[in-house]
Amino acid sequence: MTGFARQFGIRLASMAGVLPVLTFVVEEIQRQLPSDPARVLAGRTASPQALAAARERLGLDEPLITHYVGYLGRLLSGDLGTSVSTRRPVADDIATYLPATLELVLVAALLALVGGLLLGVVGARDGLTGGLVRVVSVAGASAASFLLAIVLLLVFYRDLGWFPAGGRGDTADGPTGMTLLDSLLHGDPGGFLDAVRHVVLPAVVLALGPAVAIGRVLRASLREVMAADFVRSARAKGAGWWLTVWRHGLRNAAGPALSMAGLQVSIMFGGSVVVESLFSWPGLGRYLSTAIAASDLAAITGVVLVLGVAYVLLNFLVDTLQLLIDPRLRESE
Repeated sequence: MTGFARQFGIRLASMAGVLPVLTFVVEEIQRQLPSDPARVLAGRTASPQALAAARERLGLDEPLITHYVGYLGRLLSGDLGTSVSTRRPVADDIATYLPATLELVLVAALLALVGGLLLGVVGARDGLTGGLVRVVSVAGASAASFLLAIVLLLVFYRDLGWFPAGGRGDTADGPTGMTLLDSLLHGDPGGFLDAVRHVVLPAVVLALGPAVAIGRVLRASLREVMAADFVRSARAKGAGWWLTVWRHGLRNAAGPALSMAGLQVSIMFGGSVVVESLFSWPGLGRYLSTAIAASDLAAITGVVLVLGVAYVLLNFLVDTLQLLIDPRLRESE
């Protein structure tokens, strides 16, 4: 078995072990909450008979293992319960709101990766430019999301009128549910530009913190690599700084930055709750906020479970990508 196959198998087994633990924790938290899920489902004025039927439906009177096995079986069949707010299956609600969140996170992730790359590479240089980039990074890391959102809205919406204050615009009816992609599939450049205008501000707010974090890790790693003997030899042979970074620096310094990128993109799903509320973005974040206000336990646990699975899968993909990029990780540990 090759080193890559062995390490890939280890990571795959780790992910397979984490997912059942995640589902168990989410299910157990739901059982241990002080509010009664059966009372929430049946209603505050429900009769004792209706309350007992709700408890039986939720399996709250069953032993822990029996209840968990039933819960896991329902999950595998796509049953996340029924929302008391919308009276619809939670899986259907998540399928409705998830594309908007995915679109926002994907755009923000792209901005964070590009911004982190620029901040890391330029900040790794000595001199005035590198110093300015480091100052900007510190300022960006200190900015709260809600404060940045207010500043961007005041400047780019109120004063300049370049971008709308919120919403998603006229969503295209397409197979993906993502306005940017569906407008392209429909050959609608006007709809695409309108979608871009709506997504820019929330994506920038969501991307700033991760871009700074990625840039700082890449800068530190790149400076260490650029001080290595093989890089000094390349520079001594006449290679310029930028060419040396492209040929030798980035490949060897990408590992820590890639790990940070995976972590930050995963965190973006949680950060989208605040950003979506600030910009009236109709995604999982707003759905979760509404569910929390209504004590909608099925919706809350459904969203938490989806975000947790997304976090685990993203980290697995990042680990796999690191194995492909860095041959040193394929060696036996």
